[in-house]
Amino acid sequence: MSRRRIGFWYRLAAVICKPPLLVLFKRDWQGMEHIPADGGFITAVNHNSYLDPLSYAHYQYNTGRVPRFLAKSGLFKGGFVGLMMRGTGQIPVYRESADAAVAFRAAVAAINKGECVAFYPEGTLTRDPDMWPMQGKTGAARVALLTKAPVIPVAQWGANEVMPPYAKEKKLRLFPRKTLRVKAGPPVDLSEFYGKEPTAEVLRAVTDKVMAAVTAILAEVRDEPVPAEPYDHKKAVAARRRARQKAPDAAERARKLDEQGIKVDDQAPKTQEDEGK
Repeated sequence: MSRRRIGFWYRLAAVICKPPLLVLFKRDWQGMEHIPADGGFITAVNHNSYLDPLSYAHYQYNTGRVPRFLAKSGLFKGGFVGLMMRGTGQIPVYRESADAAVAFRAAVAAINKGECVAFYPEGTLTRDPDMWPMQGKTGAARVALLTKAPVIPVAQWGANEVMPPYAKEKKLRLFPRKTLRVKAGPPVDLSEFYGKEPTAEVLRAVTDKVMAAVTAILAEVRDEPVPAEPYDHKKAVAARRRARQKAPDAAERARKLDEQGIKVDDQAPKTQEDEGK
């Protein structure tokens, strides 16, 4: 899709959404020169707020290349939202169904037609306590290896300050006026993986390289160091489950020690300083 072929529905969405975005938020946009002028490509974007799609779509719309998002199939069912999702050519994702591969094929077809497909490789809002990108899923990597299209890493920050993810109250925190920061980087060099069998190991390596590029750009946007390793939500959940399973055992040991008149603190190993007293 060229810079000129935006289409009626996307222009209508812009007419509706851009005015409030311009009034309510400040903008810090960088790296637009990395968005390809022609040809199909992929953008890999971090995800930390329900407002992310609006913030990012506004940014990329102004480059002249509109993104096609992969979105939950439920958003396409009836109503004005469904009409806009279908009209702007977004790609429905049917999770845990026989149609789950449809989104993958649609993404490949769109890129081969010269369009941009935007992926949130994390698959959901980040669960990282410090709002860094989590370990990514491999869908974008599969499409990238199949199409060999440029993969543009994009980091965004600021929408999470307006609507934090998983907040108890889903209300907008508009004041003081927030800045929506979006920055695109140069294409991730994935040439070392072209021609290789897309095994689980290869797809993981591609995904990790893309997510590392996104995280590095976000570190520049936040002016903070990159975390030592990406947050792995599955490992975190497993660790919490093990801790809960151990908790009853720890409580039972403490009860037995208490019955024997032994304080839990008395079980701590003594230091040389303690022995010298």
